[in-house]
Amino acid sequence: MRNKTVAVWLTLLTGPLGLHRVYLHRRFDGISCLLLLPTLVGAYGMLRAREAGVDDHLSWLLIPWVGLSVAASSLTAIVYGLMETEKWNASFNPALPLEGAAGESGWLTIGGMVCALLLGATMLLSSIAFGFQRYFEYQAEVAPGKAQALDLKKSAG
Repeated sequence: MRNKTVAVWLTLLTGPLGLHRVYLHRRFDGISCLLLLPTLVGAYGMLRAREAGVDDHLSWLLIPWVGLSVAASSLTAIVYGLMETEKWNASFNPALPLEGAAGESGWLTIGGMVCALLLGATMLLSSIAFGFQRYFEYQAEVAPGKAQALDLKKSAG
């Protein structure tokens, strides 16, 4: 029997690692591996930024992947929480009656969805802000070099 509340909290807490799929499907499948990939790429970006500094261009391209992974798993937790009891039991508890208690939403399920909404929105907006900030800082660093090249062309021509 797979409980909806447990699935929502597992998806929220371990979704970027794909461990909620082990609970729901009783196996570590290909989608679990695909969920783990952007999380590892983003974690590598964070380690790289810690070692090389935040001026490392590759790290600021990789770091947002972990935020997007957390945001996607938070959205999945919300989808699981909003799933109707009958649909939940038909999908994940086929041996139980459609109105079984495992698919019902309680206050803990709603609390998990609220936490998922807060965490997912925060991570998504933080990832977007970080990426744009680093991009515009990079453009500001490159711009003086372009201005000097234009001045050289004007003086030569």
